[in-house]
Amino acid sequence: MNLLEVNEQTCNRDGICAAVCPVGIIRFKKGGFPAPIPAAEEYCIRCGHCVAACPTGSITHRDMPVDRFPPVRKDLALSPDHCEHFLRGRRSIRNYKDLPVPRPEITRLIEMARHAPSGHNSQCVEWLVVDDRGEVRRLAALVVDWMRWTIQNAPEVAGSLHLEATVRRFERGSDVILRDAPVLVVVHAAKENRMAPVACTIALTYLELAATSLGLGSCWAGYFTAAAVTFPPLREALALPGGHQTHGGMMLGYPKHQYHRLPPRLPPRITWR
Repeated sequence: MNLLEVNEQTCNRDGICAAVCPVGIIRFKKGGFPAPIPAAEEYCIRCGHCVAACPTGSITHRDMPVDRFPPVRKDLALSPDHCEHFLRGRRSIRNYKDLPVPRPEITRLIEMARHAPSGHNSQCVEWLVVDDRGEVRRLAALVVDWMRWTIQNAPEVAGSLHLEATVRRFERGSDVILRDAPVLVVVHAAKENRMAPVACTIALTYLELAATSLGLGSCWAGYFTAAAVTFPPLREALALPGGHQTHGGMMLGYPKHQYHRLPPRLPPRITWR
């Protein structure tokens, strides 16, 4: 089978597939049928736009069977009001119930987050899930070790991040690193992949937003992420695949408290040109 095939019996020759192709591998002239360029196999990024946008379902992609393309359900579309309320209602959760999160729920959440966009459709994001409470606490302690190292070796950085106060709170029994979360989700990718930092950040953002739909809360693990990039003991503990780097961590669990109002935010600073 060719990479792309067009059913000429149903194709209405509107050229939409060619118009939406991000890398321009589909040739189309008004009155004719769309056809792949000779180098289509090499340049196709397997994004599926051509199949997804065809109103008559007339184009077939060899590597993505049409049965993997569920139809768009208009009845599930968000209204602007629903979307705004959902986004305004998102909270960073720092207090969690002492309950485990079932792995099927975490898997479903990651399945949602994997649909996040990535440069050139690289889909380079990989996931590490730590759902052992003892291991989460061990990783938090390693982050505190990184803080102690930073206080000694980079006092200006430590001062700007208030690390001494954070270490004291941790030593008094308050986990201000990973907040006693039952789960830590880590995104990572190959170091040499230039698209990885942004792709991982977007994927983790998708995960954070999608968590609400499953009754879960989340919070970005900023201290953990900073330490995981440079601190050898923490990097060793994570045991990522060779050549991979952490690009973010997210605490996850069932919220201990509920929020009943939507906090205000600063007005947007917009420049029009």
